[in-house]
Amino acid sequence: MTEHRHVNPWIVAIAVMFGTFMEVLDTTVVNVSLPHIAATMSATIDEATWVLTSYLVANAIILPMTGWLAATFGRKRLLMMSVTGFTVSSFLCGIAPNLGSLIAFRILQGATGGALQPLSQAVLLESFEPHERGKAMGFWGLGIVVAPILGPVVGGWLTDSYSWRWVFYINLPVGVASIVMTKLFIFDPPYLRRETERIDYWGIGMLVVGIGALQYVLDKGQEADWFADRSILTLSIISAVTLIILIIHEWTTEHPIIDLRVFKERSYATGVFLMTMLGFVL
Repeated sequence: MTEHRHVNPWIVAIAVMFGTFMEVLDTTVVNVSLPHIAATMSATIDEATWVLTSYLVANAIILPMTGWLAATFGRKRLLMMSVTGFTVSSFLCGIAPNLGSLIAFRILQGATGGALQPLSQAVLLESFEPHERGKAMGFWGLGIVVAPILGPVVGGWLTDSYSWRWVFYINLPVGVASIVMTKLFIFDPPYLRRETERIDYWGIGMLVVGIGALQYVLDKGQEADWFADRSILTLSIISAVTLIILIIHEWTTEHPIIDLRVFKERSYATGVFLMTMLGFVL
């Protein structure tokens, strides 16, 4: 903890920004490469879009579980595991020999990257004094806004100039830098202790099914003509029922995978509502 106090917080900000920027960039950087990926893998464009869908579904499932994962494994350890996993899976995506393996590696990439955003925010708030947290979150927000804008531009340039595989290889130097900086400059606060409570298996299962089905509906709904498609309608019903049961279960269980009681904090609930509205508008 003594080391932690002497680390310049802006170094910590840069360390977590590398990982977050990399993860957000990958939500859009692959889009323009899909025709090239489909041609290389002898697949149709519709089949190639699973490269996007698989990443988003895995990302959406892991993100709500971040708090529990951090309490179970430790924040720094989870951050190291996430950045390392994301970097390794980026390399595997780049060398994927066929579409099936590429989709599998994208699932791994989305799963390991899902925790990076909430972890980076937690680390930033921990590292800065209260009167400087606004500047820190502004710096973090800049990366979150710039990354998806740069994604299609960078992806198009790399694909045209080199190969679609470089869309994934570009993550490697950033990932290595983030791993090194995280190892050297980020520390868990003394109050954050690893917990070994009973695991909420029912909560994990319902979260995977509910969020996974919902993300699929949102990602594939437009091209499938929404509820006119039987699979979209079925998954929408499964998602709605599962998420309702999940909410009831998480409110009543002793060791929830997602602690919904934080919504009793009015400022937090308002912030989540506003971010949800922002998502709809975007």
